[in-house]
Amino acid sequence: MTLNKIRFTRFGIALVAAALCFAVVAQAGPPLICHTIEIGQAKSLPWISHNWNLSGGETYDTKNLVRDTLEILVPDTPVLVRMETLRRATLYARKDPIAAKELLARLHARATSAESSGHADGLAWFDVGYLAETYKQWIGQKWMRASADEQNPAAGVDGYAMVKKALALRSAALHGDDPQMEFAAALITLSGPTGEHREHAQKAIGGAKNDPLLAQNLATRFIGPQTETMSQLLAKN
Repeated sequence: MTLNKIRFTRFGIALVAAALCFAVVAQAGPPLICHTIEIGQAKSLPWISHNWNLSGGETYDTKNLVRDTLEILVPDTPVLVRMETLRRATLYARKDPIAAKELLARLHARATSAESSGHADGLAWFDVGYLAETYKQWIGQKWMRASADEQNPAAGVDGYAMVKKALALRSAALHGDDPQMEFAAALITLSGPTGEHREHAQKAIGGAKNDPLLAQNLATRFIGPQTETMSQLLAKN
C-alpha cells in the first residue's frame, strides 16, 4: 500500500468515526470513546487531538502503552482520570493489537492477583472492566476495521460485571458510594439495563454536589455545543 493510500485510509477512518459520534448522539452511541472526560491538570497518556479527531498524538510510540498506562493507574489516581486514560489507551491500542492484548491481560492479572492475596482491589477491577467495555465500543467493529482480521481482545468479556464488582468493593471501602465510578457505570449502561442505568445515574448526579470535577463533567456537552449535557443524557436514558 502506498503512503498516499495509507494517509487516505486513515483520513477516511477519521471521517467515519466523526460521523458515527455525531450520528449516534440521539441513541447514545459509543460514549466511552466519543466523549472526552475532563481531568483538569491531571497526568494521563499524551493526547494532542481535539473534538472529533480520535487519532491522538501521532508520534506516540504504542510500545510504551502498557507501561505508561500502568504507571498512571496507581491507587491514588481518581476514577475520572482512569476513565480518560483508558479511553486514550483504547484509541492507541487499536493501532497495536499486541499492546491491546497485553494491556487487558496485565490489568486482569493485577485484579486477580490482589484478590488471590486476600486484598481485593475495587480500582483494579474497575480498570480491567472499564477497559473491556471501551474496547468493545471501538476495536473490531465492522464499520471501523483497519483489516479483515482485526479482533477485539475483550470479546466475550463482561466488563460491566467487573465494574459492578468494583462498585461493591469501593462502597465497602468508602462506607458509601463512589460517584465518579457510578458515572462510569452509567455511561456503560446507556443502552441498558435500564433499571441499573437509572440507579447509577442518580448516584452520579447526586454525588456531584460534593465533587466539583464530576459536576464539571456532567455539565459538559456529549459532543459539540448543540448536543445534550452529560447529566441530561444520563437522566433521559
